[in-house]
Parts: sequence; structure tokens; C-alpha cells
Amino acid sequence: MAFEGRTVLAVVPARGGSKSIPRKNLALVGGISLVGRAGGLAASLPWIDRAIISTDDLEIAAEATRHGLEAPFQRPEELAGDTATSTDMWRHAWLAAEEHYGRQFD
Repeated sequence: MAFEGRTVLAVVPARGGSKSIPRKNLALVGGISLVGRAGGLAASLPWIDRAIISTDDLEIAAEATRHGLEAPFQRPEELAGDTATSTDMWRHAWLAAEEHYGRQFD
């Protein structure tokens, strides 16, 4: 499905090394992890063509896939630290997804 003729990629960023709230992406809120909530939301939007997780953490990736997100790659270490920018993470996720799926996203 496309949104107004465009292919939509949803990227959920969830690095494993959060300093403020350790392992927050796996924390349960109302019985569902934060990553699980993001996966459920993405699955409810019919105009999203692919919903992926961008993470450096295999446990977060496994939790994400249990909730409908795809984990086609692991985020590189240099994009998972405190000094990595969101822009660099998004660019990596977009280009890696296009390479993995063999298609372009708008």
C-alpha cells in the first residue's frame, strides 16, 4: 500500500545504551514494552509499507520483531553512542533498508 503514491518506511529508533533510563525500550508500560507499543502503532497504520527497528541491541531487536517490526540490520556501534546524531541514524536506517529490501522509499 502506498500513501498518496509514495512508499513509506517507518523507523523506530531504540538503542540499547540509554543513560537516563537504562533498558527503557524494554520497560513494560501497562504490560507492553515501549518497543512493543511502537510496533503495534506501526501495524495499525495501513499506509506504512515497512516498519523497522534501528537498534544496536539484539534483545531489543527480538522484542521488536515479536511486535511486528522488522529488524533487517543492526545499527552500527558508531551510530549507537551518546555522540551519534539522529540525522545520521535516520540516514543509515533509510539507506540500509533500501539496500535490504531492494527498493526505494519516499
